[in-house]
Amino acid sequence: MKEIKIATHNKHFHPDDVFAVAALSILLKEPFSVVRTRNPLIIKSADYVVDVGGEYDAEKNRFDHHQKGGAGTREDGIPYASFGLVWKKYGASICGSEEIAGMIEKKIVEPTDAEDNGVDIIKPLFEGVYSYSCFRVISSLNPTWKERDNDRNKLFAKATQFAKELILRELEIARHFVEGREFVERAYDSAEDKRLIILDNEYSWKEVINNYKEPLFMIEPNFEAGTWEIIAVRSDINSFKNKKDMPASWGGKGDEELALETGVSDAVFCHRNLFIAAARSKEGAIKLVKMAIEK
Repeated sequence: MKEIKIATHNKHFHPDDVFAVAALSILLKEPFSVVRTRNPLIIKSADYVVDVGGEYDAEKNRFDHHQKGGAGTREDGIPYASFGLVWKKYGASICGSEEIAGMIEKKIVEPTDAEDNGVDIIKPLFEGVYSYSCFRVISSLNPTWKERDNDRNKLFAKATQFAKELILRELEIARHFVEGREFVERAYDSAEDKRLIILDNEYSWKEVINNYKEPLFMIEPNFEAGTWEIIAVRSDINSFKNKKDMPASWGGKGDEELALETGVSDAVFCHRNLFIAAARSKEGAIKLVKMAIEK
């Protein structure tokens, strides 16, 4: 059986080429090798070419974006980089679902493409403080000037394996989200008071519940702790602002002190930032929420 050859550029590697190769490594079922080069003859002979070669032709599996005019721009304005071009063609095949491929596109692919193309998608609120993004994590795997004798190809392989495992993990999370979404929507539909939604499992619910205006608090079991947690619904899933805080008088209190404050005998704790509280029983959690709603 012929071994498939993937070509990408040599020297310093970036999340774009690392993730593009990682995606292909998930897609391909037959044996393959990765060649890091800028030799045009080797590039021409490769079965897949990412982030090098100056050509975008999805039919021929050429996925570069450095040529004059680039390789296209999404409707939201983010230009395609090599990872995005690979994902555009093969994302649904890798995921087994157009919907899940779209979720991964927004979560991993577009941010990677944006950073590789020099497009800012995050502005720091504090001067000189930036989020430690996946872009920085993978870039940090390159050798420093004092490590120039290190085998960069081995480091690239290590970075690619990390990226592959990350994609596979996000795929699993997305699949579980899609499977659990039905139960979250059912809980919303059946709730008598839609300001309070009660779940019977630890589903990923934020992306679902934030589509509705009414919910203020969620109740869900914490199987590890053996408690029922009350979680304030955020105004925006990407912010820390709650639609409604827990009562200020609960903040930082726990056990007997919180029980005395609330009159709920099995109250366990309330976070000092007023976004989460817990009781030992479902009934106790419901009592706490009803008080929180009215205060």
